[in-house]
Amino acid sequence: MGVSKTHSPDALAEAVRAGLTLFGENRVQEFEAKRPRLRELGVSGVEVHLIGHLQSNKSARAAEIFSGIDSVDSLRLAERLNDAAGGLGIKLPVLFEIKLSAEPTKSGIEPDSAELQPLLERLPNLEHLVICGLMTIAPFDENPETARACFRQLRALRDTLARENPAVDFHELSMGMSGDFEIAIEEGSTLVRIGTALFGERSAAR
Repeated sequence: MGVSKTHSPDALAEAVRAGLTLFGENRVQEFEAKRPRLRELGVSGVEVHLIGHLQSNKSARAAEIFSGIDSVDSLRLAERLNDAAGGLGIKLPVLFEIKLSAEPTKSGIEPDSAELQPLLERLPNLEHLVICGLMTIAPFDENPETARACFRQLRALRDTLARENPAVDFHELSMGMSGDFEIAIEEGSTLVRIGTALFGERSAAR
């Protein structure tokens, strides 16, 4: 996944010309603002997923403009997205974001929280969502083994959830970014989110 957040539509279009077909954006408003220019540039046939925290009051618009939501972090948000997808007549792919860091800026469902089990129990009724797996962001730490431990923990959680919920597809493990994607792949990542290594340092949001 090419993380195009804060980068211009022109940069995204250049990545499409180079063969990239999957992108990640952080905010509903930012991608909304990019869409007219992307249409002008003839960008089509690509998937753009929301990878940033989503407020439930913006879930309807997010379901409409994104190909998938990779940051579902509550039962309430899942229910809102399910209702929005139902209204649009679509099946919306989603990932559950798992918080494995103590950093207060990180979002996600903590593995031992009271939120996870009710969400799993409600899945059969969320018929307009397609559960594809889990996502996490490793803690910021110069020691690469910190990221490795985080990724290993997510993989172990995925294996447990898959075993306990055989009807749910947990094939996707979205973990690893520009600074740690090699370790993430070693630990079983199926989807790495690469921004800086592809687009350079972040520019001002557009």
